Amino acid sequence: MKKVFRFIGMIFKGIWKLINFTRLAIVNLFFFAVIAMVYFAFTQSDAPPAVEKKDTALVMNLSGPIVEQSTYVNPMDSFTGSLFGQELPKENVVFDIVDTIRHASQDDKVTGLVLSLREMPETSLTKLRYIAKAINEFKATGKPVYAYGAFYNQSQYYLASYADKVYLAPDGAVLIRGYSAYSMYFKTLLEKLDVTTHVFRVGTYKSAVEPFLRDDMSEDAKANATRWVTQLWGAYVDDVATNREIEPSVLTPSMDDFLASLKNVDGDLAALSKKLGLVDELVTKPQVNEAMIEAFGSDGDGGFNAVSYYEYLASVPFDLPTEPDNQIAVVVASGSIMDGEQPRGTIGGDTIASLLKQAREDDSVKSVVLRVDSPGGSAFASEVIRNEVQALKDAGKPVVVSMSSVAASGGYWISMSANEIMAQPTTITGSIGIFSVITTFEKGLNNIGVNTDGVGTSPFSGVGVTRGLNEGASAAFQMGIEHGYKRFITLVSDNRNMSQTEVDSVAQGRVWTGQDALDHGLVDRIGDFDDAIARAAELANLEAYDVYWVEEPLSPAQQFVQDLMKQVKVSLGLDISAWVPQSLLPVATELQQHASLMESFNDPKGYYVLCLTCNVQ
Repeated sequence: MKKVFRFIGMIFKGIWKLINFTRLAIVNLFFFAVIAMVYFAFTQSDAPPAVEKKDTALVMNLSGPIVEQSTYVNPMDSFTGSLFGQELPKENVVFDIVDTIRHASQDDKVTGLVLSLREMPETSLTKLRYIAKAINEFKATGKPVYAYGAFYNQSQYYLASYADKVYLAPDGAVLIRGYSAYSMYFKTLLEKLDVTTHVFRVGTYKSAVEPFLRDDMSEDAKANATRWVTQLWGAYVDDVATNREIEPSVLTPSMDDFLASLKNVDGDLAALSKKLGLVDELVTKPQVNEAMIEAFGSDGDGGFNAVSYYEYLASVPFDLPTEPDNQIAVVVASGSIMDGEQPRGTIGGDTIASLLKQAREDDSVKSVVLRVDSPGGSAFASEVIRNEVQALKDAGKPVVVSMSSVAASGGYWISMSANEIMAQPTTITGSIGIFSVITTFEKGLNNIGVNTDGVGTSPFSGVGVTRGLNEGASAAFQMGIEHGYKRFITLVSDNRNMSQTEVDSVAQGRVWTGQDALDHGLVDRIGDFDDAIARAAELANLEAYDVYWVEEPLSPAQQFVQDLMKQVKVSLGLDISAWVPQSLLPVATELQQHASLMESFNDPKGYYVLCLTCNVQ
């Protein structure tokens, strides 16, 4: 027996030594990174201007996701994220991208734009359209736009289609797969694990709970999803077909037609892309370089005169305040809605409410734009935010909601009390419904001989994950959810000047595009962020104004750590995902996404207004 304990002790000692070694390695890594940063800070001279020569191309080498607002990621999040196949974050704020392109369009030294998007992941069509608007403005100045890629994913190709000339590698391809709305379903798994799922909902189309109840999507949910997914795909196809001057049918072939076309070019995807008019020329990278040298001149080192997006972004000057007493405040609500204070990347009910309160109490702020990009979340937190929107209106400060890619369920809840709601045709919104999910484990425990028994002072005393829910408790939860739904549609009715019957007819969890939402009275106008700013100025009777971004500032320590983690990635090439078997990365990433979603379920009463299938890219 002593030998057994000694063996177990050796195992634990080994584990502790490994943990201690890992801890020291990470600390040392940070230490050397700080040394490197200090060294570079003192040894490098002042950086030259981003653009030194006339006839310089701005190269849009976007790398990383496109977001509404940059997030703060702590070191352990970055470490564990890398274990699941995620590199240290390099986010691109959509407003920075648009502002940079617009600044370049007025910069005499920048005479063209080169879209080099191979590191840009799939992005929502609504964000892509806003960037495309800036590209069109750039082209309107007479400056050329070129695109080159070895392969184009769907989002990359969408932006590339706005170029005057699209280049593709001879062995490359344009990979267009369409839009879809798929979810993972766990009913059979939960049954095999003897997990009991108690679902309470209102809304025929509230498909957020279906993964717990079914192994497939219901026909009602499929019919609703088919409508809005088809509309998004139609918008993509129309935009690209117009840009490339091709028939929309080229982008929507049947499988038989596609296979026949591919057979005609001997399976050569690049040749097929050129034949269909998706690209203009099939050229190697050296050939593209020669074409760019001809367009922008040589840099003397074998390349063409160019400045990268990230170099140029750092040189774009800040707009100095010109109307400090007339400001339009912008509050960004991006991510899942959670109760309490939350970091950037999620919407904390108290956090966003505090920012809105700050705008309300600032005498220089005359109106507010609430930028919403959220599939929803906590019903309680959503109401906390809506209350502050209402308080702004009561204070005489107009509120305009600018819906981004998605403003559904809780995202709609926080929007509905605004003076006006603006959405884009490809915005996903609606999903007016509510649910609660409680999982209990009494069956599984009983099967392995674990039972729960005892006494309590009330009918709810014994309710819990080890004993399940009795009929009374289930009835109480369902009545609470029905009350929540009634409150939801009543608030919509009061704020949108619709009868409750009218609201219910477009609610029940149905998901709508922005265009459908306009037709049904759920939004007021079709417009992008620029239009929302202009409308906020109009409602406040402002002819001249400044835009003031109200944000929760990072502490000096948080800012230092964020900059440090980025520097570690760039300088040291740290990528922990390389230690993980590549075959496990897709599964690990998918499971992490579901785990992250479950972690966001922190509503005090367990009531959620959330659309699981609304994030389509």
